[in-house]
Amino acid sequence: MTEAGQSAATAKETPRDMLDVITIGRSSVDLYGQQIGSRLEDIASFAKSVGGCPSNIAIGTARLGLKSGVITRVGNEQMGRFIREQMAREGVAIDGIATDPERLTALVLLAVEDEGVSPMIFYRTDCADMALSEADIDEAFIASARAIVVTGTHFSREAAAAAQKKAIRIARANGARVVFDIDYRPNLWGLAGHAEGFERYVKSDRVSAALKAILPDCDLIVGTEEEIRIASGADDVLGALKAIRAVSSATIVLKRGAMGCIVYDGPISDDLEAGIVGDGFPIEVFNVLGAGDAFMSGLLRGWLKGEPLKTCATWANACGAFAVSRLLCSPEYPTWAELSHFLAHGSRERALRKDADLAHIHWATTRRGETGELLAFAIDHRSQLEAVADRLKVPREKIEDLKVLAVEAAARVADGRPGYGMLLDSTYGRRAFPKAAQQGFWIGRPVEKPGSRPLDFDHLPDLGSHLVEWPVGHTVKCLCFYHPDDSDELKARQERELLRLADAARTVGRELLVEIIAGKNGPVDDTTVARVITRLYDLGIRPDWWKLEPQKSAEAWRAIADVIIARDPWCRGIVMLGLEAPEAELEEAFRAAGATPLVRGFAVGRTIFADAAERWLGGTITDEEAVADMAARFERLVAAWRRVRWPASA
Repeated sequence: MTEAGQSAATAKETPRDMLDVITIGRSSVDLYGQQIGSRLEDIASFAKSVGGCPSNIAIGTARLGLKSGVITRVGNEQMGRFIREQMAREGVAIDGIATDPERLTALVLLAVEDEGVSPMIFYRTDCADMALSEADIDEAFIASARAIVVTGTHFSREAAAAAQKKAIRIARANGARVVFDIDYRPNLWGLAGHAEGFERYVKSDRVSAALKAILPDCDLIVGTEEEIRIASGADDVLGALKAIRAVSSATIVLKRGAMGCIVYDGPISDDLEAGIVGDGFPIEVFNVLGAGDAFMSGLLRGWLKGEPLKTCATWANACGAFAVSRLLCSPEYPTWAELSHFLAHGSRERALRKDADLAHIHWATTRRGETGELLAFAIDHRSQLEAVADRLKVPREKIEDLKVLAVEAAARVADGRPGYGMLLDSTYGRRAFPKAAQQGFWIGRPVEKPGSRPLDFDHLPDLGSHLVEWPVGHTVKCLCFYHPDDSDELKARQERELLRLADAARTVGRELLVEIIAGKNGPVDDTTVARVITRLYDLGIRPDWWKLEPQKSAEAWRAIADVIIARDPWCRGIVMLGLEAPEAELEEAFRAAGATPLVRGFAVGRTIFADAAERWLGGTITDEEAVADMAARFERLVAAWRRVRWPASA
């Protein structure tokens, strides 16, 4: 079929209830060594991610906007649940993930020892994903997809091979196309030792016979030079391509690493280069593991959307470039927004992981959860509550109990609904953290030393090592008293600390909320806070959230919003702080911000808890009375916010 014909044949609209692609086979937890340039023997810490060729492709295609699903098995334990939950977070249909009650989830240990040298150990002895069977192939699920991807490794076990062959029969009977990722791992066929997980090629007539039988049923066949050879049984690449063409009319994609790929959609000539070639992207090779799965993701995005084969190859090459320039597999694959930006603008960096713009788009389009409205009870206060406890001559430890009661109060208001959160501190909030997490609350944690100006961090000389201990869902919150007319020396010191914090938060993968209070240190007009935010963006600080003091006019809010939209359209938004203002004043402040969609809610503290804290610490009210008082005040603020923001439903 010609390239134009192939494009026309694939340019069909996907019915709303159909998937674009279902991948079948391996699903593991990859544990990547975080010390780059080390032997696996010397690795001290690991990063966890979903791995396995078809699972990587399911995530990669979902990130690129395809409707993807996966068929695999996981164990009935924490690692299996991690895979299932992460797939769901990525938007992958998980109907085909079976839970094996007897086997453990597969694990893989990996390291980047040198360029192109990545030792790995597969823990796959009688593991869940390799026990896939025909019973795991649901006809209706397969029939819901326009294409399936079968993988070579799962033809290495009799039951798994039968499962994939069943899927092929169902797909062809329902007019779906079959994609074959040759995915050759010799040691998973029993052809290399446990330490040879990185070995790419061992000749085997047994493997070739098994894979060659699949070729006639395929519409797209993808493999490296070694994989093309093993699938065909031929000893040279050109001979392998001709052998495949002799039994299959499929489009063949030959992956050639740094040289990109060649696509063959017709007869194979004697010239290996006589095929369709996509654009290449010269980049620094950091880690080759998982690059082929990223490549396949980009290829499928184009192929299943009816793009010309040259475009498909270009997108595949670009996705592969992202993968080899970063450490992990699926977590590092680009999103459609990220890929589009790269294709349109390129990068000044040969090491794409060092490109700040791409890194920010990647972070913003893959971070956890979607938080629209955020209504937060802020009780991360430390010095203020310590002063109350000391004045009342009660142990400061009681502040911990107060914060647990505050979580209960917030929970009564939220009543299980999304969009609620809490600010809690590490000093007195440790017992409250798990209780807030159980409620599904957004959680922010301060890192600044209370009242510090210039900014200083609270018992945190090494931010990175401290933040890595935090749960991944906790947001780093930092209050900075910053006025644009401060002295240059003061601004320089504060900016240095904010830069250090922003880098630490991104390095350990935690969201960042920057709180700016300008009004306590100088006059504020309609441009003051917008000037501060502009300066911080100029420095490269792009927080996920801004927390700002109430502005006196709608014009001030518009000026702030204009800066954020222009400088970081991926910002989650703004929450308003309270500064202990009375409830009526806060409602007026909500009204001033009402026309600014970027103001997503509030994070108010003392207006809610100050009176209850004074009386509860003083022993004049009970736990229940304190909870009821805080809940009532929080509820009134929520109602005031919604009267302004959603008047029709208030």
